[in-house]
Amino acid sequence: MWGLVRFVAVVSAFVLAGAPAGAAEGDEVPVAVCTVKDSRVSELSGLVATATGYVAINDSNWDPSDIKIFFLDRACKVTRTVGYPTSARDPEDLAMAADGTLWIADVGDNFNAATRRTTIALWRLAPGGRTPVIYRFTYPDGPHDAEALLLERDGSPIIVTKELGGPASLYAPAEKPRAKTAQGVPLHKIGEVRLPSTLTPNPFDSIGRRTVTGAAQTADGSRVALRTYADAFEWDVTTDVLTAITTGKPRITALPNEAQGESIAYPVDGDGFLTVSDQPAGGTVIARYGVPPRPSPSRTGDGPAASGEVVAVRAANRSGLAGMGIAAAGLLIIGLAVALLRRRKRG
Repeated sequence: MWGLVRFVAVVSAFVLAGAPAGAAEGDEVPVAVCTVKDSRVSELSGLVATATGYVAINDSNWDPSDIKIFFLDRACKVTRTVGYPTSARDPEDLAMAADGTLWIADVGDNFNAATRRTTIALWRLAPGGRTPVIYRFTYPDGPHDAEALLLERDGSPIIVTKELGGPASLYAPAEKPRAKTAQGVPLHKIGEVRLPSTLTPNPFDSIGRRTVTGAAQTADGSRVALRTYADAFEWDVTTDVLTAITTGKPRITALPNEAQGESIAYPVDGDGFLTVSDQPAGGTVIARYGVPPRPSPSRTGDGPAASGEVVAVRAANRSGLAGMGIAAAGLLIIGLAVALLRRRKRG
């Protein structure tokens, strides 16, 4: 009998753990800003907002010539593209300095051990520039996978690693960066950040709630954010970025059920967040959190979400239905177990 009781307890715990739940604070409903329909734009991994629209990067590795920097207008239409002078390996994030310079973080490294990188790179694109310049760097303790880039107020970069288990590590150049160095400028570890735990549903469950996939900062540098596949964590910057994210307590905004959320940016007005999922070409939605949902305009056909429409509803509904299904199955199993107990007692 005790074996059956233990079985019931395990099933009950599984049911409770399996039901999806959102973060406790900042649970916003996103709205669609615009949809990127250009077939050249796929697998977006980084995003910043500008006065005229957006700049985005992708990390597709199937054809190096398809890895570009995309300039979009406010309706998500591509206005121009910038290619890399040599093949980019795995661009994962970008940041804009105070003077409008773009820094693209070519720092992804999630391949097998035989193809790990000996150097990582930051690409610098001057305002209005047509050719980015490469700056190579080396880790002091071996290769790391990373998907997030922040800039201190003086423009110096901070790379945030993507760790599956423990805290994310922060690296910065140990000396002044130099362009086009084959061996790379050394980095040194300057700190770690352990993000608070949440219960936000996402495609990768608990791992997705711990791994850092993107970063953002306001134009004035007063706030910074790190995101995972599930949540955004935001800090106020009073002295410097490093101190803020290693000693401060972040505000949490849930980003539930995004397909593969790897990008985060602040809108130009600094209110809320913009996010993009790493998805195939043809219907990538830039979503905004932190603003009241507006009435959905009429739509024609079965295309992607229109501007202003609440997004991620289908994913949330699937998650909710899945949770209901798990709960119902659990209750059925528990009911059968109780019935067996009663029958056993009568016997």
